[in-house]
Amino acid sequence: MRVAIAGAGAVGRSIAAELLENGHEVLLIDSDPRAIKIDSVPRAEWLLADACEIASLDEAGLNNCHVVVASSGDDKVNLVVSLLAKTEYGVPRVVARINHPNNEWLFNESWGVDVAVSTPRLLSALVEEAVSVGDLVRLMTFRQGQANLVELTLAEDAPVVGQRAGSVPWPVDSALVAILREGRVLVPTADDPLEAGDELLFVASQEVEQELAHLLSQH
Repeated sequence: MRVAIAGAGAVGRSIAAELLENGHEVLLIDSDPRAIKIDSVPRAEWLLADACEIASLDEAGLNNCHVVVASSGDDKVNLVVSLLAKTEYGVPRVVARINHPNNEWLFNESWGVDVAVSTPRLLSALVEEAVSVGDLVRLMTFRQGQANLVELTLAEDAPVVGQRAGSVPWPVDSALVAILREGRVLVPTADDPLEAGDELLFVASQEVEQELAHLLSQH
């Protein structure tokens, strides 16, 4: 994929390095000359420009990008970049960083955001996850409420323990996408048995979260 990242600070550079390791093409855009640290991510393309300007995004070739990441430290900039990427260039996937939780309500599809990432929300979710076996924890919201990434750690007496993943009547609009077990990430197949202590990751609509929690944690 070709990915443009607006904001070449520590967060943007870290994302760029990981994407490059995974074989993607990456362009970093920043208007601050001090942020253009080419030696830090030498395999990336770099552009000194204001990502809130149409002329800059034309130069960046946003119409050829599969993903745009708005990762600056300024929420206003991230919203403008997201909106332009989606409305002017039709970028299929726009990911935006939320710096201040009070602004989280703005980061939705009306601003062109497909996935909004709030570090405080992720941190609090991870803290909750660490202390709550059997409770459903929402880790991330996609398209502002249409679907969520949720996690549940199976208790020893959870009714699905010992069942095959394919035999469990999962709610409509939910999908088991990964099982974390003893430090390993397993892509579940229908024949995989569910074990106590498994962390199950689902993509699910908000409407079925309670049904999913009831199915996994009733005793």
